[in-house]
Amino acid sequence: MTATPDTRPAPGPATAPAPAAPSPVTPPPADAVPAATAPTATTAGGLPPRSDAVLASDAEREHVTARLRTAAAEGRLTLAESDERQAAAYAARTRDELVPLLAGLPRPPRPRRPRRGPLTPRAQRNLRIHAGLTVAVLVLLVLGAVLGPAPLFVPIGPAFWLGLILFVHSRRAEREASPDEEMPEELR
Repeated sequence: MTATPDTRPAPGPATAPAPAAPSPVTPPPADAVPAATAPTATTAGGLPPRSDAVLASDAEREHVTARLRTAAAEGRLTLAESDERQAAAYAARTRDELVPLLAGLPRPPRPRRPRRGPLTPRAQRNLRIHAGLTVAVLVLLVLGAVLGPAPLFVPIGPAFWLGLILFVHSRRAEREASPDEEMPEELR
């Protein structure tokens, strides 16, 4: 038999492995952006939106652009300035971005009475029941007047009071918020 030579290193003093040489760091290509540093949404001024900023609704954007169109029609804004502000209004994400677009414009006059919103479904149902009962009572009164023994009884008095009560009910019924109430004060 032939002996094979031992190729293992001879035991010697324990040595720690040498630290790896630092490799040169190359920056990533300009078009590759890591997910952690991806650009975030910014406001019109280039700043990130505040965390407590309220997002703007489509109705608020439309309200602001309508005011801008009115201002341009009155000659308060040039056509270019109106177009620029309207584009910024449609691109706005928060209410805070819409407020500066109305800077320098007069507020529209407040209506004497605010618009009323539509009846809630519950109020509609209650009003229909009330109207049905009123009509039923009026029909009974008219039938009693026509078929009854009194020759000249006309139920005008009860009809007036029943109609008045129904009218008051319809005016005081529960309503949803009107568009004027939903619009924040700074955008009015």
